[in-house]
Amino acid sequence: MKWIGRRQSENVEDRRGMSSGGKTIVGGGIIGIIIFLINAFGGENAQMITPILEQFNQQQTTQTESRPLTEEEEKLAVFPRVVFKDTEVIWTKIFEENNLQYEKPKMVLFTGSVETACGGASSASGPFYCPRDQKVYMDLAFFDELQTRFGASGGDFATAYVIAHEVGHHIQTLLGTSDKMRQAQEGKTEAEANKLSVALELQADFYAGVWAKYNKENLDVGDIDEALSAAQAVGDDAIQKKMQGHVVPESFTHGTSEQRKFWFMKGYNTGDIRQGDTFSELN
Repeated sequence: MKWIGRRQSENVEDRRGMSSGGKTIVGGGIIGIIIFLINAFGGENAQMITPILEQFNQQQTTQTESRPLTEEEEKLAVFPRVVFKDTEVIWTKIFEENNLQYEKPKMVLFTGSVETACGGASSASGPFYCPRDQKVYMDLAFFDELQTRFGASGGDFATAYVIAHEVGHHIQTLLGTSDKMRQAQEGKTEAEANKLSVALELQADFYAGVWAKYNKENLDVGDIDEALSAAQAVGDDAIQKKMQGHVVPESFTHGTSEQRKFWFMKGYNTGDIRQGDTFSELN
């Protein structure tokens, strides 16, 4: 992706090098696996699982510490800031085309653990979006994990895809889709509720594809392949095969690798937000 020297978003909070006081969800072990399986690329569910995970949390942090960021850490933040700026410009344009007003979210960069309006979370949860404070949360170490542990190909556009997906959840919040989905989940069986969650996640992939279409002038050859490789790596079936050796379709919350790639490409090929009704498609 062409990004060097381009504008950066001012709506980014860099909390790396900071440790927050109060309770945090401890990652690692079985808790980290549970969080990752539920939350990888889909922080919309973070607020739902936080009360359960907090029952396991025994760690208390009583002091707030900070350290200056290294030069390398400062450089790592530039690309996400540029991508986030692109999402702001493009979604403002798309909303205006549809007679809507876009409210910009914020992005928080953190290391290890973070406190949000949706509760505490660790880096094991992967990138996520919290609708209660309308912020995207990212530990940049996730992208090394995406390649080394889950087999995604290298390249900066995998990072761009993740950011665009999480911003997709912000779009769903602004349009009221997220609230409608949660209301529809009430009284449903776990399998039925999971199906609705899958639809929400696939729609966020679709919105990521729409964003990529509008941002085509800044893409390099191979960028879309990098996004598809990331989508392949974080499909529920791919993660379950790697983590537990078998697949349990009724427990899917984000969609299969093929579904995630399909909806990203549908967004990219159409560039039309009206074509992203994943809920009807899954019925």
